[in-house]
Amino acid sequence: MFRDITVNKIAFTITVIVVILFSIIYISWIGFLNTKHLIFSFLFGMLSMLAFFYLLRYLLKSVVFRRINLLYRLFRAGKDKHMELDENTSLDKVSTEMAKFAFKTKEEIANLKSLSDYRKDYVGNISHELKTPIFSIQGYLHTLLEGGIHDEAINIPYLKKALSNLDRLQFIVEDLDSINHLENNKNAIQIKKYDLRLQVKRVISELENLCNDADITLNYPVDDGSPIMVAADENRIHQVFYNLLLNSIKYGKSGGETSVFFHDMDDHFLVELRDNGIGISEKDIPYVFDRFYRVDQSGSRLLGGSGLGLSIVKHVLESHGETITVNSILDKGTTFNFTLKKA
Repeated sequence: MFRDITVNKIAFTITVIVVILFSIIYISWIGFLNTKHLIFSFLFGMLSMLAFFYLLRYLLKSVVFRRINLLYRLFRAGKDKHMELDENTSLDKVSTEMAKFAFKTKEEIANLKSLSDYRKDYVGNISHELKTPIFSIQGYLHTLLEGGIHDEAINIPYLKKALSNLDRLQFIVEDLDSINHLENNKNAIQIKKYDLRLQVKRVISELENLCNDADITLNYPVDDGSPIMVAADENRIHQVFYNLLLNSIKYGKSGGETSVFFHDMDDHFLVELRDNGIGISEKDIPYVFDRFYRVDQSGSRLLGGSGLGLSIVKHVLESHGETITVNSILDKGTTFNFTLKKA
């Protein structure tokens, strides 16, 4: 009776309880009389029971459930505008739906608050990242305009520094555009079959000069003669390797090395990039893929870049339906792992 409870069930239950109590009181008061009197009492009791039932149901519907129904119709707005409570509606169902709605609303409010906080931080980070090179360019140009342009000791060096900061601005804008494109066009990747081993070798050759300057060795994946054929967007995955290897150079130690490994995992290849650089502290690991998050807040900007490299890596792999993980020990080194689907 109390399962899938409705208005009718509530009214009926209360009516039965009242009739039983009234019958007990009535019989104990007047005792058992003749048969004719019992039949009359039974018929009168049945009529009274029906009258009480319909009166109670009317009161429940018109006073109590009318107000509940208003809330329920508001809750159902946009789902089923014609849905409302009646005497056959299960209150358990209503309670369950309202509880789910309340939980979902609470979750949405928390997400909106989180997004609002993220937006504020994001805008603040962008303004900070753009402000630094802009102020530097202004300083160099003002110095040149105030007479420095005629000083051969500073005119060319200052112009080169201004150009370097303009390059940094360009990197930031291009990386922001890349992330926005990935977020808004998650399926706009060009999947094709290609050899991952050859791609890694190309990226390493592009970074050869930087490696020599930083005294960092980039080790090619061991070549056993077999190609590592994957199905992915070649240009986007090029970004992934370039940013990860460039990161290992920036945060590597002089005389250090970074190695790339491939591991066969049924229908995927596991890619492992391992270095013996400065590493990442445990408290920083959860945030390394956030936009503009820098592990070394004091010195990392001196190394150049946009601060968006690892964020781009994460977005590219997510657009492929893959994920990336990072393991690191401070002063020991860092390892990045991600998978790519076999061709």
